[in-house]
Amino acid sequence: MDQRIINLFDEYTHAPLTRKEFMERLVKLAGGAALAAVALGVLEPGYAQAATTPADDNDLITEDVTWPGDAGVTMKGYLVYPKGKKKRGAVVVIHENRGLTPHIKDITRRVAKAGYLALGVDALSVFGGTPANEDEGRTLIGKLDKQQNLNNYLAALAYLRQRPDSNGKTGCVGFCWGGAMANSLATHDPKLNAAVAYYGTQPPAEEVSNIKAALMLHYAGLDERVNAGMVAYETALKAAGVKYEQYVYPNVNHAFNNDSSPARYNAEAAKLSWERTLKLFKAKLS
Repeated sequence: MDQRIINLFDEYTHAPLTRKEFMERLVKLAGGAALAAVALGVLEPGYAQAATTPADDNDLITEDVTWPGDAGVTMKGYLVYPKGKKKRGAVVVIHENRGLTPHIKDITRRVAKAGYLALGVDALSVFGGTPANEDEGRTLIGKLDKQQNLNNYLAALAYLRQRPDSNGKTGCVGFCWGGAMANSLATHDPKLNAAVAYYGTQPPAEEVSNIKAALMLHYAGLDERVNAGMVAYETALKAAGVKYEQYVYPNVNHAFNNDSSPARYNAEAAKLSWERTLKLFKAKLS
């Protein structure tokens, strides 16, 4: 697909670009309404086709759970863990800027399948939960109070640590908007053992010295928007003596791990980055 179309979609999903403006520009780039419709079918998520770990997997238990959030909010989450009585490391799965979508629930099940307590947090719990309409979800994400949202994720980590089936070790993995939150959790939770950020924007340099967790950063080589802060972040990490691993996957787009979006998904980069992520979790959460 024309890289300009992928860049336009990235702008649409991350900037205040209306659906009408996006479609008008897409039609021009694609060369007509019919070709634009074809491109849109490849760009927009196909959740059912991309699911890799079914919700009724015989080896897993799934639960809808709640815990107290900030300012009296009841937070909602999708908790998944393997069958069998065992204390396990726990992982918070942080969604993209559309909320707790079927794709993120599938990733939560993948984490659980690897042997962990996995909690997909719904950041939009403060508005009643993730809506079915993704444009509405993106709009609501922009209305979240930054500090309250951070506190709600910190509360999710605290909730996991106090569960009787937890071994007390916690990690997080986030994608896009969630990648930025993974970085933020690393700077704000000294008990966090491991944090993995997929193409997430970076925290302020002055907060980097607070990081105690082992950090893993996955970047897409074509992601100019997020990568603009990569060098400064790495410089701050080195200066602070933070243990980190940083990987740049060449010639792949932002959201390369999202297999529900065929135009941006890259199977090779997704597989390699996931193997690296699980290796970190095994070393730090087992």
